[in-house]
Amino acid sequence: MSDDTLLARARGLGLNGMLSHWDELDDAARDVIARLLGWEESERARRSLERRIRDAKLGRFKAIADFDYSHPRRCSRVAIDELFTLKFLDEPANVVLVGPNGIGKTTIAQNVAHKALLDGNTVRFTTASAMLGDLAGRDGPMALQRRLRHYIRPRLLVIDEVGYLSYGTRHADLLFEVISQRMDRSTMVTTNK
Repeated sequence: MSDDTLLARARGLGLNGMLSHWDELDDAARDVIARLLGWEESERARRSLERRIRDAKLGRFKAIADFDYSHPRRCSRVAIDELFTLKFLDEPANVVLVGPNGIGKTTIAQNVAHKALLDGNTVRFTTASAMLGDLAGRDGPMALQRRLRHYIRPRLLVIDEVGYLSYGTRHADLLFEVISQRMDRSTMVTTNK
């Protein structure tokens, strides 16, 4: 591995002490450093994925491999497979999964969110009622703004069960606020309406 590549990897990990003594290293030491850098990069990637999975709040879900595509009569496997390419995150585009209860909208959304996490993206999964209750419960405008960031920041926000319950004006305003502030990020919504 070239010296430039090793230096770039050490810089990427913020190993400034090592970088300041780089010229003192011989080839054998650089070989060891290459292995150490690999271990550190792997460990950081593992911890990052664990943190993103924990923060996403996906919960337990059925694997997409077990999904019955024949159950919902108008379920397009091609369209679902397209979601798993995650191209909609790059545009960014929003996705709305519509259908009656029990056809697998939540399962599809959870699996797409999980794929996004595995690909290094930040994700937040929530039901509409949980998110709106959380936001409506904030006392002052500053507390609300801080909590809004919790839902605005992730690259993908999945809001499950929108329209399942009816909402008052305050909740509708909060939902509008979240969606409008996510103009440069993708949002996936499941609804039965």
